[in-house]
Amino acid sequence: MLKISERFWIAVKTSRMKGYEIANHAGIHPATLSKLLWEVNAARPDDPRVIAVGKVLGLSPDECFEEIAEEQGS
Repeated sequence: MLKISERFWIAVKTSRMKGYEIANHAGIHPATLSKLLWEVNAARPDDPRVIAVGKVLGLSPDECFEEIAEEQGS
């Protein structure tokens, strides 16, 4: 299972651009960026919205996502 990477999250938060500027350059609504960051809207593997934001921030698609371990039942 994939989720937005910590590297992606840090890149957004430490960018010199404001969140709305990043979103505008990526062609998405600023609220969508916020929802993706806070996992209100789950990102799909190879989500074009996440990849577009990553491109604005200089990240490769692989740097935008990271694997998370799936919980196993007892």
